[in-house]
Amino acid sequence: MINVENLRKEFKKTVKEPGLKGSVKALFRPHTETVVAVSDISFHVPKGEILGFIGPNGAGKSTVIKMLTGILTPTSGKCTINGKNPRENRKSYVKEIGVVFGQRTQLWWDLPLRETYGVLKEIYEVPEDRYRERMAFLNEVLDLDSFISNPVRTLSLGQRMRADIAASLLHSPKVLFLDEPTIGLDVVVKENIRSAVSYINEREKTTVILTTHDLADIELLSKRIVMIDKGKNVFDGAIADLKAKYGQIRELNFETDTPDPERTLCYTSHFQLESGDVSVECEGKSVKVRFNSAKTPVSDMLSYTLATVNVSDISVKDADIEEIIRRLYSRGVGD
Repeated sequence: MINVENLRKEFKKTVKEPGLKGSVKALFRPHTETVVAVSDISFHVPKGEILGFIGPNGAGKSTVIKMLTGILTPTSGKCTINGKNPRENRKSYVKEIGVVFGQRTQLWWDLPLRETYGVLKEIYEVPEDRYRERMAFLNEVLDLDSFISNPVRTLSLGQRMRADIAASLLHSPKVLFLDEPTIGLDVVVKENIRSAVSYINEREKTTVILTTHDLADIELLSKRIVMIDKGKNVFDGAIADLKAKYGQIRELNFETDTPDPERTLCYTSHFQLESGDVSVECEGKSVKVRFNSAKTPVSDMLSYTLATVNVSDISVKDADIEEIIRRLYSRGVGD
């Protein structure tokens, strides 16, 4: 469905020397530098997959998405979606994709939501019978009925996000791009949107590219992620593989009445660990220890902890994907 091969994007940046002289020189004889935003990224997404596409700020995620949606033209490399080039087949291509940007809306601000969908129906040339059928489905999945007659400007953030997702799905796209779809939303609304995306994906086999900083979205919706940093691929595979390769981080949680447990528990020196292999957080009597079980077995951590401080309500669990990725980025995965 989606094929990305050696995708690269360069931008020209004007470098100005300081002062008035530099401004004049930049005006008549500008000096430019080439900035590589995306460097030879490749990946494949089969039909019906939900792909988590993640990376830190400035990693190049938005640039890749803009090339995939046809907003930007690659400097080199190529991408095809359902056999179409986003730039060369622009008119037919846009009828096969839906795009939702969490911080921007495609809805008309002053129009009632129902009329906005009517305008989109004409733009995408959706037949009347198909439109009625589609709106009935979207009302059912995204619960639009309670606010579909309201002007867009009066909608809450959660309502507007559901309305935007419905707008992107009105023409039954084969591919849906979701950029931060749950940003700023409360827990209940986030869960509703995740459920809707999952249902649509399962029912219609819509291929989804999900870009988000909310890693709960990734864990709940995706089985596979592509991670980029500094414009380059740093991981492409199943979340289970990421955890197997980098996720030997365990989290030890316990309660203690021992004063200053963070100072008493000398994990680093006792086990001769590097600072990145263990961290301790204390909040009142609650202590959270994250440690690399590849360096220190769980049994050894438990034995030392129980022998050093008074402990109650102790538990051990696997670290979540957010902790794994945080560690990867703190170590500089793109270096």
